[in-house]
Amino acid sequence: MRLYLLLFCLITFKGFSQQKQSFYFNYNESEFTATEKQKIDDWIKLHPNLTVLKVEGFSDWVGNNQYNEELSNKRIQAVLNYLTSKVKIDNAITKKSFGKQFKQNEIQDLNRRVDIYFSNEVVENKESKKLDEDVHAAKIGEKIKLKNLNFNGGSDVFKSHSYPVLKELLQTMKSTPTLKIEIQGHICCYNDSDSNDVSEKRALAVYNFLIKNGIDKKRLKYKSFGGSQPIYAIPEQNDEEREVNRRVEILILEK
Repeated sequence: MRLYLLLFCLITFKGFSQQKQSFYFNYNESEFTATEKQKIDDWIKLHPNLTVLKVEGFSDWVGNNQYNEELSNKRIQAVLNYLTSKVKIDNAITKKSFGKQFKQNEIQDLNRRVDIYFSNEVVENKESKKLDEDVHAAKIGEKIKLKNLNFNGGSDVFKSHSYPVLKELLQTMKSTPTLKIEIQGHICCYNDSDSNDVSEKRALAVYNFLIKNGIDKKRLKYKSFGGSQPIYAIPEQNDEEREVNRRVEILILEK
């Protein structure tokens, strides 16, 4: 793969919070390479509060207009399929396929792309802002749900909106050096106690986040409950209920 396919093209428009990110495809392809997928994942990590506002698809000049427009549409859909479970997609998102009907770059590889317009505004998370107060008000032995700390289905991968909550928990641990907690992981969809592998990984993900950011592991424990303690009855009725059941709580051990 040529070196210029590794370029990130990030443009900020003055006066607007909207930004642009481009991702590239191989000739006549509508699926990402492994390298480009990694670029997308890195981009998401850099913009934990991003919302996709608009997606535009492009192709090189080879082939007729109809074919290239269809190819551009497939590239747009490939992007959205990959991003849907990872970031917020604006309800009023706009999509436009240009095919080859645009001012082409002399370097054809740079024409085989999708442009994503997005915002990365930090929305004040009132629930996470309350975490410090909730911890200080809680008694030893009480549990606190980490609201808005959610995971992608079937995994221990944090949803992008979870990072402000993690940072608030980290700040609470730093500002209260005597605080010790047990991190408790839960899953959706199954209520048997044997289905706890994913929930253990979720609790461990929070545990590792805190340790990597300077919290002494002697102040932390983690435990898996599988699906044995759902907030919404299993089987859940919709994706929202499943997301709520995929959660982490903290048990106050010492203060």
